[in-house]
Amino acid sequence: MSRSELAAQQASLLRALLADGPAPSGFDSGRLRAQADALLSKRRRVIWHLRPDLADALGDRFGPLFAEFALGHPKTVEVRMRDDAERFRLWLVAQGHLAPPRRSWWRR
Repeated sequence: MSRSELAAQQASLLRALLADGPAPSGFDSGRLRAQADALLSKRRRVIWHLRPDLADALGDRFGPLFAEFALGHPKTVEVRMRDDAERFRLWLVAQGHLAPPRRSWWRR
């Protein structure tokens, strides 16, 4: 197997785990779905701990909205979790789920 073939298979596996892609051949789709759900849950918990204000503002909508965000914005190695939390907040504002932050009248 060439490096490019291996890279393509790895990319396919990552799409299945992180971006709701189809299961690559040779993988059990049920097990991949379970692992993808576990990874999404872990990512959601970390964001909840980093930005409890978002969880408080969204209430019961936090989980479903984060799942929607995560499918369209898979986590990559280059994105730190604090940056991921900020991307989620910006997405929430852009989608109209949160009001934009108010500008402070106090300036230096």
